[in-house]
Amino acid sequence: MRTELVTTLKRQATELLSDVERSKQPILITQHGLPSAYLVDVETYELMQQRMSVLEGIARGEQAVAEGRVVTHDQAKARLARWLK
Repeated sequence: MRTELVTTLKRQATELLSDVERSKQPILITQHGLPSAYLVDVETYELMQQRMSVLEGIARGEQAVAEGRVVTHDQAKARLARWLK
């Protein structure tokens, strides 16, 4: 992964944005030698958000199972039947 200083971002923002959009590879921005932010293209960011949403749903489902909040297949069908009419 490419790393750039925040001063480079300030001076060459247009070029860095073009590079990120073209390569689809994030750029780590550092400030005072420490990681500060990632610069990513919009498409990659939106895909990451969608994936995070799916993973959060899976985590909620696993938590529900761990807490015993489950129903049988027949119970689920009965609950969904009213929505599928």
